[in-house]
Amino acid sequence: MPDSPKHGNDKLGMGGRGVTRPMAEQTSQHHHEEMQNESGSHEMSRDDRLMMLKMHHKQTLWIYWTLPLLGIWMVLAPFTFGYLNDALWVNPSGGRGVWFSEQTHTELRAQLMTWSDVVSGFLLLVFGYRSLTPNRPKSLWTCCFLGVWLTFAPIVFWAPTAASYLNSTVVGMLLIALTILIPGMPNMIMYMQMGPPVPPGWSYNPSSWPQRWIMIVTGFLGFVVSRYLAMFQLGYIDWVWDPFFGFEAGTKPVLNSRLSHSLPISDAGLGAVSYTFEFLMGYMGSPSRWRTMPWMVAFFGILVIPLGLTHIVLVVSQPLIVHHWCFYCLIAALIMLPMIPLEVDEVVAMGQHMIEAKRRGDRGGSVWTIFWKGGSAEGCTSDERSPELIAFPEKPGQVFRASIWGMSFPWTLIVASMIGIGLMAMPSLFGVGIQSGDADLGHFGGALIVTVSVVCMGEVLRLGRYLNVLLGIAVAGLPWILDGGSITYSITCTIAGVLVLLLSLPRGVKTEQYGLWDPYVR
Repeated sequence: MPDSPKHGNDKLGMGGRGVTRPMAEQTSQHHHEEMQNESGSHEMSRDDRLMMLKMHHKQTLWIYWTLPLLGIWMVLAPFTFGYLNDALWVNPSGGRGVWFSEQTHTELRAQLMTWSDVVSGFLLLVFGYRSLTPNRPKSLWTCCFLGVWLTFAPIVFWAPTAASYLNSTVVGMLLIALTILIPGMPNMIMYMQMGPPVPPGWSYNPSSWPQRWIMIVTGFLGFVVSRYLAMFQLGYIDWVWDPFFGFEAGTKPVLNSRLSHSLPISDAGLGAVSYTFEFLMGYMGSPSRWRTMPWMVAFFGILVIPLGLTHIVLVVSQPLIVHHWCFYCLIAALIMLPMIPLEVDEVVAMGQHMIEAKRRGDRGGSVWTIFWKGGSAEGCTSDERSPELIAFPEKPGQVFRASIWGMSFPWTLIVASMIGIGLMAMPSLFGVGIQSGDADLGHFGGALIVTVSVVCMGEVLRLGRYLNVLLGIAVAGLPWILDGGSITYSITCTIAGVLVLLLSLPRGVKTEQYGLWDPYVR
C-alpha cells in the first residue's frame, strides 16, 4: 500500500510507523481500513481479529521458536560458564553483608544463581513450546516475566561471577524484547481499537517515535552508567574511574557507604534494572500507546517520575549523608533529570484519555478495563507534524527538536538552574567545611533548585516552579541560623535565594497545546 502524504505519520509503511512498530498493529490497522472502505463499519468481529492474530503469529513464528532455544541455553549456562567453579567467585565490595549466611554465602549465591537459571530454562522450554500455538497469551506473558526475573536475579542473589550476571541479564532483556516488544503485546489485536494517534486538543503526539527516541537513548545511557557502578559493588571490578572527586576520596566511600549498605541488594544494580526497563519500554507499543496501553504508560511514568525523583534526591543528598561526592552517581542523576519532563506529557495524555473514556462509556465504562485494554480514539487527529524517525541520519536536528516538544526553556528557569549550580559549588569556593550545616544547605538546596527548574521546563509541570519560591526562602534565611559559613557566605546565599524566588514567579513561554490540561499550564 503506497504512502500517501495526507496521512503524515499515520502511513502504514515502516517509515511512518517506525521500524519497531509491532506487525500486529500494522496488520490490524490495514485490515480495519479495508473493512471501513468496503462496508463503512468501524468494528471487527472476533473471527476477523482471530484470523489476523493467526496471520501475525505466522509472520513472527521465528520468535516463538527462539524461546525454547533460549530455555535450553539457560539450562546449560551454569555448567558452560562455571557458576559453581569456586576459583571464579568474587565477594561484594566493602565487606558488605548480604541477606544470607556470612560463612557459606559465596557458595550459596552460586547455587542460587545456578538453580535460578536452570529452573528458568526449563520453564522457558515448557511455555516457549506452548507459545508455538497462536492465542496463548498467558504462555507469552510467563516467558516475559521470566525475562524480568532473570534481569533481577543477579542482584537479588549477588551473582558471584561476572559471567552469570552478564548471561542472566542479557537473556532477560532478550526475553522481554521477544515476547512483548518485537511482536507487540500478546493478543492485543483481539481488543485493540484503531484510530489517529494525536490526543484530542493536543498540538503534537507525546507517544510519537521522535518523542520516545530520546527516552530510549537517555535510558540506555543511564543503564550503562549504573551497570558500571554495579560491577564494583558486586565485586567484579575493584576500581571505578572518577576524574573529579577521585576513587578513594569520592566514589568508593559513596558506593560502600552505610546508605548503600542499608539495602539488601546493590543499589547501583537496582538502578541498572530500572534503566533497563525504561529504555526497553521506550520501544513498546504504537504511537497511540497513550490510548491503547494506559497500563504501560502508567508503569513507565512510575519508573521515570516518582522513582526518578527519588533517585535524584538520594544522589544529591550524598554530601549530607556520606559527606562525599561520586562522579558517576551525579552523571546518572543528570541523565535521569531531563527524562522526567520528557515523559510526563505522555502520562498526562494517558490520564486525560482515562477520564474521557470513562465519561464516554468505553469498555462498558469500566476504568479497570480501560486501563488494561485502552479505549476508543474519539476526538483524536492524524499526526501530520512529527518527522519520520527514519529521517534521523539526514535530518538529526529536525528529529531532535520534535523529541523535546512539550519542553520550553524560559530564561528565568535557566538562570535559576545556574544559580542552583552556583550554590552547589559555593561551600568549596568559600572554604565551608563539608560537614557543616551551611555546606549542606548549599549542596542540597542548590541541587533541589536545579531539579525543580529543569523538571518545570516541561510545560505540563510549569506550575511546579513555585516550589522554588519555598526553596529560595530557605536558602535566603537559613544561613543566618546554621553554622559553618562566613558573613560573606550568608549574604551571598541570601542574594541567591531572593533571586531564585523572584525568577520563579513568571510562567515563561508556552509553545504547545495540551487539551484538558491547558488550564493547568500557568
